[in-house]
Amino acid sequence: MVQLTEVVDEHFQESQPGPEDDDDYTDTESEISNDSDYDPSNETFAERLYSLKDIIPPQIRGAVTSKFSTTTSAVSSALSFAGRSLWVISTSALILGVPWALAWAEEQQVMEMEKEMKMREMGGELLTAGSSNTGGSATAQQVGSALGREAQPAL
Repeated sequence: MVQLTEVVDEHFQESQPGPEDDDDYTDTESEISNDSDYDPSNETFAERLYSLKDIIPPQIRGAVTSKFSTTTSAVSSALSFAGRSLWVISTSALILGVPWALAWAEEQQVMEMEKEMKMREMGGELLTAGSSNTGGSATAQQVGSALGREAQPAL
């Protein structure tokens, strides 16, 4: 049978170097336990949050940090995409829209000029037709029909 014996190391028998034990020593005068100079109103919100990091376990801190970084990355990507899309849409609208608007306005002016020319031609025909007819009521009917209104007979 095997018999176990305890061997005491001589190194552990010697006393440790360091301060001697004082029975009068108390830690009441150290800076750590002196609460008189602590003023919580001078502490910022960020400092208070930072001091809470030791309370929260590392696993939860890691999870919160990863979710925060994921959210930040997603928001940054979305804003970047929105900005690029807005740039593409606005430049495309300017490149395509301005020439189209100018062409449309020019077309409207041409149509108005054509309409004005037709009105002048109709007015000229009415004046020349009115001089050949001696009856005033026929001229009034022609003017009314040219203008799209029903002519009233002359009294």
